[in-house]
Amino acid sequence: MTVNTYTEVWDLDVFFKGGSHSSEFQEHLIQTEELIKHFESKVNNWTPNNSLEDADYLQELLTDLEKSAKKLSQARAFVGCLLAQNTEDKQAYALDAKMTSLSAAFQTALGSLDHQLTTFDEVVWNQLVTKEAVSELAFVLTESREKAREKLSKEEEALISSLEVDGYHSWGQLYDLIVSKIKVPFIENGEMKQLSVGQAYNKFSNPDREVRAAVFKNWEKAWGNQADFLAKTLNHLSGFRLNVYKKRGWDDALKEPLAINRMEKATLETMWSVISENKQKLVHYLERKAKLLGLEKLSWYDLEAPYGESESKVSYQDGAKFIEQNFRQLGEKMAAFAKNAFEDQWIEAEDRPGKAPGGFCTYLPENEQSRIFMTYSGTPSNVSTLAHELGHGFHSFAMRDVPFLNCNYAMNVAETASTFAEMIVADAAVKNAQTEEEKLVLLDDKIQRTIALLMNIHARFLFETRLYEERKHETVTVEKLNEMMLDAQKDAYCNALEEYHPLFWAAKLHFFITGVPFYNFPYTFGYLFSLGIYAQALEEGKTYEEKYIALLRDTGSMKVEDLAKKHLQVDLTKKDFWEKAVRLCLDDIDEFLELTEEK
Repeated sequence: MTVNTYTEVWDLDVFFKGGSHSSEFQEHLIQTEELIKHFESKVNNWTPNNSLEDADYLQELLTDLEKSAKKLSQARAFVGCLLAQNTEDKQAYALDAKMTSLSAAFQTALGSLDHQLTTFDEVVWNQLVTKEAVSELAFVLTESREKAREKLSKEEEALISSLEVDGYHSWGQLYDLIVSKIKVPFIENGEMKQLSVGQAYNKFSNPDREVRAAVFKNWEKAWGNQADFLAKTLNHLSGFRLNVYKKRGWDDALKEPLAINRMEKATLETMWSVISENKQKLVHYLERKAKLLGLEKLSWYDLEAPYGESESKVSYQDGAKFIEQNFRQLGEKMAAFAKNAFEDQWIEAEDRPGKAPGGFCTYLPENEQSRIFMTYSGTPSNVSTLAHELGHGFHSFAMRDVPFLNCNYAMNVAETASTFAEMIVADAAVKNAQTEEEKLVLLDDKIQRTIALLMNIHARFLFETRLYEERKHETVTVEKLNEMMLDAQKDAYCNALEEYHPLFWAAKLHFFITGVPFYNFPYTFGYLFSLGIYAQALEEGKTYEEKYIALLRDTGSMKVEDLAKKHLQVDLTKKDFWEKAVRLCLDDIDEFLELTEEK
């Protein structure tokens, strides 16, 4: 019998040989720049007649737009992989700066096109988008037109895009650079090691509390040493956004993230309201976990501590096999996709120094391939993370023949696909447990993600909401940022912890991402939305896979409320759906509490 042995290092040479010094990639960048300039020129030379005769020229523009967008997406994904695999790759940082410049030029051209679309009157526009040449892109074109109407003039928006290169995105790049230099000292087997932040973070799932506490102490100190620089960075990022919003006449800092996620504010408010009403059971879990660990209360660094005396290790090979097997329970296509990703070296999982923290999945459209990044150290959580990122990859796979301009799905539905895949694997692990002890370990690992998504993410959301209000009036100091984060964590965790993480605002990359603001609530939305999908999948078995794929294919061309009505027959602005989803989370906690109750 042949046993698959999968490498833990990804293959990037299939795209461009030579890494950050690739001559092939340099040629790709030249072609990308030329395509963007050509597209921009055609847009600027177009004076719409406000008639149906514009359809043919618009189709030409959309063809050029798709070519440019694919080239740019390919390049961005490649550079992102280079930066993640080696934080010391100076040439990759130079390429990243080039990508920022190209992206700004593309956004300027795109903004000009969007402005041109606003020149059509309603009657002509409604007729135009039914024409065969553009009808399949009607949703995204109408969406772009409506967004452009709420922005400044074409010239002013172009100026903003130009200023973003050095006045906005560069601050996000500075954050990456600062983080790449941070080392967290840690004594292991009598030897002092300097851990990257990614390696240090993995220690928080260590079963030894002394290890977790020691790492956390040095972790806080390492981030604290850079806090002045990071606070300045965060202030400039939030300040830039607020100034742009003010010029556009936008009062609500949530306006842009909600629009990006194609989501109504009523949906967001209902979701958080239901979560807040049901947090007491989460607190009961935290209290029980503390008791099981021999503590009065958990501290921040205990939240990911495994239940039980021994740390359960899962080899990369076994983790891959487990994911493939359990994806197959709900669909052959998901299983085949995962198998191909492992076999063709789509995954960078090696635990080594110099890698960026965290995990991600990125798509390279010209090759119709994804690349997954993480650091695999053998914990059950690592297996779930790997399944999570493969879920992102399957989302792209499901949409591979959808028009590229209809593939720009928002983060909240992106997190739906990933969490759905993660749920399959986490649920299977609990059900396949051989002993009650093993079941508790895996159930606890699963509940940890519920705590993260309903409490940790809530803390991030509360902090960022308050940050923008504070930043409207003044620059926010390190001390104030720490205070605001501490308050947000206490509110989100219902004061259930002993020690918190006031420097979390500095340590969390998501607050410094320039692509989208409020990189938090979409995770919680995706988690709970995926539970509704997962429940249907369990009822229908393998026959549900085609329905699931149909839902994924619609994610780039519908508002989430319409997506839910079409595929799940639910109203996301009402409490019913969210209460059922949260109830599924609480069922796990009920089982954990029952199994750990003193008899």
